[in-house]
Amino acid sequence: MEVFADRTEELGPLSRRAGSVKLGEEGSGVAPRLETGRDVPEKGGRLEVVFVAAEAVPFAKTGGLADVIGALPPALERIGVGARVVIPCHRSAWSAGVAIEATGLTVRVPVGPRIVEGKVHRATLPESRVGVYLIDCPQFFDRPGIYQSQGVDYADNPSRFVFFTRAAIETASRMNWRPDVFHVHDWPTALLPVYLEETYRRKGQYQRTGTLVTIHNLAYQGSFWPGEMSNTGLDPRLFNWRQLEAYGRLNFLKGGLAYADLISTVSPTYAREVQEPGAGRGLDGLIRSRSSDLRAVINGIDATTWDPAHDPHIVAPYDASCVSARKAICKADLQRKASLEVRDDVPLLAQIGRLDPQKGWDLLAALADDLLQSDVQLVVLGEGHPRYHETLDRLSRRWPGKVRAFLEFSDDLAHQIEAGADIFLMPSLYEPCGLNQLYSLRYGTIPIVRATGGLADTVVDATPTALADGRATGFVFQEPTVDALREAITRALGLWADRPAWMRLVQRGMGLDWSWDRGALAYRELYEETTRRRSSRAVG
Repeated sequence: MEVFADRTEELGPLSRRAGSVKLGEEGSGVAPRLETGRDVPEKGGRLEVVFVAAEAVPFAKTGGLADVIGALPPALERIGVGARVVIPCHRSAWSAGVAIEATGLTVRVPVGPRIVEGKVHRATLPESRVGVYLIDCPQFFDRPGIYQSQGVDYADNPSRFVFFTRAAIETASRMNWRPDVFHVHDWPTALLPVYLEETYRRKGQYQRTGTLVTIHNLAYQGSFWPGEMSNTGLDPRLFNWRQLEAYGRLNFLKGGLAYADLISTVSPTYAREVQEPGAGRGLDGLIRSRSSDLRAVINGIDATTWDPAHDPHIVAPYDASCVSARKAICKADLQRKASLEVRDDVPLLAQIGRLDPQKGWDLLAALADDLLQSDVQLVVLGEGHPRYHETLDRLSRRWPGKVRAFLEFSDDLAHQIEAGADIFLMPSLYEPCGLNQLYSLRYGTIPIVRATGGLADTVVDATPTALADGRATGFVFQEPTVDALREAITRALGLWADRPAWMRLVQRGMGLDWSWDRGALAYRELYEETTRRRSSRAVG
């Protein structure tokens, strides 16, 4: 099956502006801030954006997407862009420690032959004024996981996210919101631009509302058997190679990429990678065909939550001026928690995240025994594939006092590991952006990364030249091989032994600004351009 093959040009040179990377000309647009659910905002001088996503911190999380949705809208509010967030009311939302109140609104949308209803609740993102609207439909979202249970996807995921996407639009309509942009994230909500164009605009609604689809991870596309097309309520004619069909299957993300006014990814390197066979995961032809509409904004971090100087999770908060002494206290605390020998003269390596091939765990597993023969320690936090659980169990038994694996997710431990470790391992096979390398830089923990996606864009390799001119922030290797990873770790351990040089590297990383403030400025530009494009189409 051909998918826009050989019909487009390669992505040309990418230019940087306010943290974004893009082709083509820039746009402009204005709209207001969003307040409560039922008020009709008066159009004014500020952009109004509605985020539609499957997860958001602190209500539900499986990965970095949730961090973005939890942190970007407040950053936008700080620069005068109004933002609301619409997410499903997953079971985990009720234990998030955030007050959730009823709005009194019930939305009813068709899913195949059924009419499914959901109640709309409201909350606020912590330490912000950003309203979060949760679509409560227990039959779809009162479940232990967001997308799957015990590693198996829910069979009704297509229906679940068809319902949610349509319910999000209906919520905006019923509450009389007038957004300038719907900002859509990944496959679960990617059909939103399709519904706007094929359903709502045909009825005269949302003519001037633009759509921006952000690809956080192209590996997950929402690809389902063709029979699910009937549950979307969309015209069967859309099941074709230009719109919703890919390789004989219904593809939610493809629909969004085909219909959106603008597309973005989460790093410049990933924007290039997704246009290439392999990394493009079968959609590279479509993305190449829309290369003039493709932009990139590197993810930021929540600099309030991830701040070693004011982190309530760690035993000895610190900044760059006292990092050496205070980080040593955090290291000793982590060693005790991990039942490792408390020593400041041994490098402590760490890894946090899914135990998954994507994260380079085959490389780490193959190298681990050789590495642990050296005088090093290793702490791992995460869960995932059973074979890596078994590997870590074996390593813990073989190297007592040198290895500790916490096969779970713990936010407290994540902060304590970032504060206490010397080196962070992130040998990902691909990584659209990555956040842990940014957390590590902020905490003075030197990252070792593979040159892919956002890792290539955020970590400067500690070559002799980069060290000499003060640009280096970590260690980067190119090929996804055990030997390449081993060489990078060897270089890092060699520099770690030179304490003055190591501390210069630490302080350089801590001095960088990876907060969402810079990313928010870049997204504001994209919203302005999206609005301009949609306005010109509406007039045309």
